[in-house]
Amino acid sequence: MENGNNRTARSRGALMMYIFGIFMLVFYLGMAYMFLFSRVLAERMSPTVRYVMGCVFLLYSLYRLYLQVKATHRDNEENSNAMSSNAAIVLMLCVAVAVSSCRNRSKQPTDTVSSGVIKISADESFRPLIQQEIDVFEGLYPAAGIIPEYTSEVEAINLLIKDSVRLAVSTRKLTQPEINTLNEKKLFPKEIKIATDGIALITNKQNTDSMLSLPNLTKILTGKITKWKELDPQSKLGDIQVVFDNANSSTVRYAIDSLCGGAPLYEGLSAQGNNPQVIDYVAKTPNALGVIGVSWIGNKGDSTNLSFSDRINVMRLSREDPAMVANSCKPFQAYLALGRYPLTRDVYILLTDPKSGLASGFTTFISSDRGQRIILKSGIVPATQSIRLVNVRENL
Repeated sequence: MENGNNRTARSRGALMMYIFGIFMLVFYLGMAYMFLFSRVLAERMSPTVRYVMGCVFLLYSLYRLYLQVKATHRDNEENSNAMSSNAAIVLMLCVAVAVSSCRNRSKQPTDTVSSGVIKISADESFRPLIQQEIDVFEGLYPAAGIIPEYTSEVEAINLLIKDSVRLAVSTRKLTQPEINTLNEKKLFPKEIKIATDGIALITNKQNTDSMLSLPNLTKILTGKITKWKELDPQSKLGDIQVVFDNANSSTVRYAIDSLCGGAPLYEGLSAQGNNPQVIDYVAKTPNALGVIGVSWIGNKGDSTNLSFSDRINVMRLSREDPAMVANSCKPFQAYLALGRYPLTRDVYILLTDPKSGLASGFTTFISSDRGQRIILKSGIVPATQSIRLVNVRENL
């Protein structure tokens, strides 16, 4: 009687093991199918890892089937369980390797020169220009997506140094310490000049002062001249309220380095936050003097780039003192190209893209004839595109 009960118990145990074995066989076959044919994993893992893991699960499924057939008595079952435990350990290690590989791959760029999605950083001074370049580029390559972060020049370069972006637009080249930091990360930056920009001085429409010299501009920026009456004894505008876009912008850096010789700016100067706010402030404030990138003040209705926005006045600037009509000019595109206008600066793309992906493709586009023509239409000077020089009659 006891032997009969034992045989019944063993039969039930064998049946449970058989059912469990079938369940696990289906499970491992499902895992094999997922690794070999799943689109989700295809987007997140390399083909090699997927095929290896798929084959591992498939082979292990066949091994489970073999054990299922072979397990006809208790000893074989015990041996099978032992072998299954060892195989399971190996399988878990394989899964761990696959997961690690998937994570590492997620950190690697998957974009090409004309597809994928990347983030770039740019000095806010060049928002209109860079946005036009992006719009045209994405129109040509629908599979490409470029997400710009318009910020201060300091932050734009910091994002590049931290490897948060692989492309930054700036008005300066990288310093040697910055290059060394990138080299330590196995990144070797390229600096590509794409344009020459100008810095304009803008005033309210009520301001009759139309000319300024570089020496007097330096005195204004350092606080040695603080009133409009010191420039024009007939002026009734009071204090000169100088406004920049951002305290960490390329325009502020240019003023400190190129105009003030490294001396600090006058404490009475202010920053509005961005270039549109500078224009708004100057348009509403009679005694304001705005310092702004030329690409922001163009007349959008003038394809010849021979006029500026009618919301503000643009001052003539001379290298020598006193400023006169004969020795001064406004920041028209032709004068920027000829070097007649005093306040000019080069614009660079800073590129760290070892895989020659979308960042490199976008850089190539901006440097191409089509990309340079976009720069030409923006009112500044393209690096490789010739411009048409015309005589300009200025309204004084």
